[in-house]
Amino acid sequence: MPERLFVCTPSKLGAYTDCPRRYRYSYIDRPAPPKGPPWAHNSLGASVHTTLKNWYALPTERRGTEVLPGLLKSTWVREGYRDVEQERVAYRKALDWLETYVAGLDPSDEPLGVERVVATKTSILALNGRADRIDGRTGPEGPEAVIVDYKTGRAGLSDDDARGSMALALYAYAASRVFRRPCRRVELHHLPTGTVAAHEHTDESLARQLRRAEETATDIMAAEKAVAAGADPDDEFPTNPGTLCGWCDFRKVCPAGADAVAKDPWASVERLTEPGVS
Repeated sequence: MPERLFVCTPSKLGAYTDCPRRYRYSYIDRPAPPKGPPWAHNSLGASVHTTLKNWYALPTERRGTEVLPGLLKSTWVREGYRDVEQERVAYRKALDWLETYVAGLDPSDEPLGVERVVATKTSILALNGRADRIDGRTGPEGPEAVIVDYKTGRAGLSDDDARGSMALALYAYAASRVFRRPCRRVELHHLPTGTVAAHEHTDESLARQLRRAEETATDIMAAEKAVAAGADPDDEFPTNPGTLCGWCDFRKVCPAGADAVAKDPWASVERLTEPGVS
């Protein structure tokens, strides 16, 4: 019998790459271990993403900055903030980012997709993922698709971040097949600073990222088979201790994470909303 395809999203593959134990807690263990409380910076990011999705859903003539307060308020995620005042500061800052960002967009531009699911298969993967935005542009060779990923987190994103992102490359690979046009350019739009980090892939660099994804999937399937045959799950899905442990949802139930220094749950959102961060 042929091997079953590994059904995955870029985030699922990324979870294993970051830490096999976190992957196991998230996708294999049932019931899953309890997670920690929600993070305010995740709520902030989700609110901004949904607002931009709903902005593009409006008729062209209504796509202005004046609609953003209402859109943001209707989609605002309140979980994770320390108190009402911190939440208010975060809301005002998010609205400022959105107004600045949208002022630079052409309301008449219709993306190929907004929060669009793209999917494709290889001999190993059944891949699907939801891209923040897929633009249709005209390149040197004619119509092309461009992957746009919104970022509201850490500053200092560079073109190397766009180049090295397996997730963006997989979105591009899948989008080229869904829309039947080249998709090689990937962009990270950092709303707090108004910067764009971009990379222009080649067929070869996309193929390398695809092989990387397939190798990750093969490792996961091998670990799952070993556990099914009686191997110790802790051995097959080891921890990867590091700086990410302090931000992990499963830190309190993971032996390695328990030794990590806990992060201030509001440190990230406070950095983003402090004066001077535009």
